[in-house]
Amino acid sequence: VKDELDIDLQKQIMAAFDSNTKLLEHLVNALFTGTLSTNYSDPSGPSDAEVEAVGSICAFLHVMFSTLPLDVTMTALAYRTDIVPALWNFIKRCHENQRWPYFSKYISPLPVDAPGWLLPVSVFCPIYKYMLKIVDNEEFYEQEKPLSLKDLKALVLILKQALWQLLWIIPSHTSPSQKALPNPLGLKKMSIDSLKSQARIGLSELLTQLQDWNSRLPFTAESDFYSQEATSENFVSQQAILGNTRASEIIKLAPFLAPFTIRVKIFTSQLANSKQSTASHSALTRHRFKIRRSRLLEDAFDQLSLLSEEDLKGPIRVSFVNEHGVEEAGIDGGGIFKDFMENITRAAFDVQYGLFKETVDHVLYPNPGSGLVHEQHLQYFQFLGSLLGKAMYEGILVDLPFATFFLSKLKEKSNFLNDLPSLDPELYRHLLFLKHYKGDLSDLELYFVIVNNEYGEQNEEELLPGGREMRVTNQNVITFIHLVANHRLNYQIRGQGRHFLRGFQKLIPKEWIDMFNEHEIQLLISGSLESLDIDDLRLNTNYSGGYHPDHEIIDMLWEVLKSFSSDNQKKFLKFVTGCSRGPLLGFEYLDPKFCIQRAGVPGLEEHGDRLPTSATCMNLLKLPPYRTKEQLQTKLLYAINSEAGFDLS
Repeated sequence: VKDELDIDLQKQIMAAFDSNTKLLEHLVNALFTGTLSTNYSDPSGPSDAEVEAVGSICAFLHVMFSTLPLDVTMTALAYRTDIVPALWNFIKRCHENQRWPYFSKYISPLPVDAPGWLLPVSVFCPIYKYMLKIVDNEEFYEQEKPLSLKDLKALVLILKQALWQLLWIIPSHTSPSQKALPNPLGLKKMSIDSLKSQARIGLSELLTQLQDWNSRLPFTAESDFYSQEATSENFVSQQAILGNTRASEIIKLAPFLAPFTIRVKIFTSQLANSKQSTASHSALTRHRFKIRRSRLLEDAFDQLSLLSEEDLKGPIRVSFVNEHGVEEAGIDGGGIFKDFMENITRAAFDVQYGLFKETVDHVLYPNPGSGLVHEQHLQYFQFLGSLLGKAMYEGILVDLPFATFFLSKLKEKSNFLNDLPSLDPELYRHLLFLKHYKGDLSDLELYFVIVNNEYGEQNEEELLPGGREMRVTNQNVITFIHLVANHRLNYQIRGQGRHFLRGFQKLIPKEWIDMFNEHEIQLLISGSLESLDIDDLRLNTNYSGGYHPDHEIIDMLWEVLKSFSSDNQKKFLKFVTGCSRGPLLGFEYLDPKFCIQRAGVPGLEEHGDRLPTSATCMNLLKLPPYRTKEQLQTKLLYAINSEAGFDLS
């Protein structure tokens, strides 16, 4: 046996698959037909015949994955065999009986003490991961195919334990002699290291996908993805931040094993280290820009786009120029810049400006036709990417709800069929109709083309070279569906996404953002979705103008805030900070601290009839000394439900 397949033999195998797409299906089915069951009917451990079948199948497919292009094999395995439910049934029974077989006789470099789950898991994960790319929401949640939701919960727990062992436990117990295990067959691709590597990657990618599904509509508790060992402060303070190699590998390859709050602390530490490393450069360079309020976006683009990566990380000071050309009074100690960031993000991401569009769910994504609206649209996308990156870098929360299929671009990740309902529910329904069509699809006379329609301009585009002549059939419909979803979710906004990412990564490196999934990235951008914790806000509040923590007006305010509905509490927070959500780790991390200042002149009671006002750039509430709690509540409710109370001076 040679290191690689003979090139002529490889060509013959490839030709066989091309000429007979059922060849792989027949080979796999022949190995376990009549032996492996897809139904969980026998709770006892697997028989010798079942072990023989699984060992043969998995050893055969492991070689296949290592030598042939995956797109040749995966479609046939995922959609034309029962290997996913069959292997899951096998894995589940072994786990429940705590009895894993030895597979060393099927792969000779596999040590006898290697985990029994290593071979079947390394084959199961990439096939199921591939299947999930084209599984639709109805199949996954309603029909519960190919696995039941109950089984998915069990699967997550089993795979999580296996991955933790590979990343944390096994490396620490592997002797040097085992690491350099002799390979008598010379099969580099079949070595224990390659098998472990394939299993690590497969486990991590599959669990990542399952966590994405769980974020859309939970089928298990979020904590089921966490490893207990990665939930401690010790994991953060002594390992991940201090550079422990195994902890760093876990955060890099399988961040979901650590709770979100742990990863946010690591992210916060990375930001602090970055700011410290650029402090000397920032001390020597101060950037101050004059921005006309009437041309906010254009002036910011013209001036901030010229900044280098290091300059963007440093302090930026802004002064506003009013409609009369007069510079507004005030010294920017950071508050005016926060006001500037809130205003420019609101303007730049407004759908009326034409760079972004809104889905039916009212979330934002790049306008595929932005080039028809703005000549410099790609440069603007790079600028907007750096703006969002700067907001995250400085800890400024912005109320911008992004589509998850766009946030995936920050992770340089592709989107699939199950992401399509958010963008185009009608197209999604049409594709599901084709996927489940019982008749002959060739009768529908569909071809591998798609029609783009932007601002009344229609153009037809081939999904594959020669697509205008390629009819959609029952054999290639899965490929067609995948290509259509890819075109709408990835290809159409590739330029906008690439330039936005280029600007974003000037401040937030890929390895930082890769710690989070798309739903978590939205929380980093906009803050916590949880109810406002009034007690936490009170503990982290400063007072001025004569107010203090025990002042009777202050006591009334906190009582009123606690009596507010959740919706009104969020409106209050937006009123005083510019964002309706609180910091992820609590108000201790709100910068600057929330402050309540007495409005008006002390001793003049007529000030009690004024409305409260706010300065969001300083997270400041200016509260008049009201006579009664009822009066305070009435005035505050009026202020937070109108724009009358905003004071941006």
